[in-house]
Amino acid sequence: MCAEKKKFILDLPLKIILTEEGTSHFLSHKKQLLNLKLADNRSAHGVSMTSFSPGSLQDMILLGYISKMEISMPEFVSHRQDVMDLSKLIVFSILYKQFDSEIYSAIIKCECIRHHNRQNPSSLIDEKTVIPEKQLRMTLAMKDSTIQAAKKTILEPVWKSIMSNSEYSPEEKNVYLLMTEKFLNRLTLMNWYIIVKFYKTDGFNEMLTILRQQLASYMTKSKVAEYISVMVMELALNSENNNVKKAAKYLYQGIDNSDTLIFDPKIRSEIVKELQRKHELVFLSWTLGGGSMSIGKQGLLQITLYNKDDEFQEVKENIESKMSANLNKKSLIDFYRQMPDGQEGTDLGLYYLSYLEDACKKVNIKFESIVNQSSSSDLTVINLKFNF
Repeated sequence: MCAEKKKFILDLPLKIILTEEGTSHFLSHKKQLLNLKLADNRSAHGVSMTSFSPGSLQDMILLGYISKMEISMPEFVSHRQDVMDLSKLIVFSILYKQFDSEIYSAIIKCECIRHHNRQNPSSLIDEKTVIPEKQLRMTLAMKDSTIQAAKKTILEPVWKSIMSNSEYSPEEKNVYLLMTEKFLNRLTLMNWYIIVKFYKTDGFNEMLTILRQQLASYMTKSKVAEYISVMVMELALNSENNNVKKAAKYLYQGIDNSDTLIFDPKIRSEIVKELQRKHELVFLSWTLGGGSMSIGKQGLLQITLYNKDDEFQEVKENIESKMSANLNKKSLIDFYRQMPDGQEGTDLGLYYLSYLEDACKKVNIKFESIVNQSSSSDLTVINLKFNF
């Protein structure tokens, strides 16, 4: 188990489809948008890059500028860590947004805010309240000491609970300490405005309880990011290996056991070049629930893997059988770590779906897996849908 990796640049060919807000932002800054064709043969306006800053991408997600991201490559092995980091970044971004939204919805119902609203009907704090960002920044800039004191007050009992939990390993404790602070730091200015305004006032304890309970809840939910990243990577590798094997049979006709050729680095490299030339790629996309105005959809994520596959029915049956596999003997991460390098097997990612389903149930995340064929192409499509 690990937290988000700190890496300055991810080297992946990324297509980003923008929301209306994202499009408006880019156009207002004189940025040229591209008409991008996606794996499902649809086209949309967005931007394309061969490398990017994880921090900048996360900021765009948190601002509600991105509706979809897609990468396509003939091979994923050499990009394994970058793909997993991208997957975790996307999931954490959704969790940060969801956490912030749930905190705001809960704290505006606190008695101290209800009392404030009764006493100040001309300056209500409710779900319709909008305070300009510049005003919020100016107000909070003068309250830094209060912000730091409030953070300490909120976090100390949470951290104490983490450190005293004998079920957590030392590594897990370090991750949870980091995660709880990150979730708190990712709260929007409006939430911090409310926390600072009512800090140490009568009724603030009710707000404290909400903040600590939600931190504990999302700390546990954050574990799913690792599960999803491992599963996504293995499914991509599974599709990659299928493509490489088919290409090997075509390129090396008449050779017995052509499957074994793919383990020769030089031959595999030549096969990958041929796949790139023929544009036989594995496509992986993440569709987000919506922009900041998409009420009730911010917690939605759909991960889609597209792959040209003649054995559609076999893939569908494999997914369905592995989802119901009995793999409860050890955790997914333990199972993954104990596999010898290079010995995972090409369908291991399918087994991970069973682990993932169990992990999602434990933290009340809705998850479903659907396999079908794209109506606009001959691609086999694996859809993984999450509601955080």
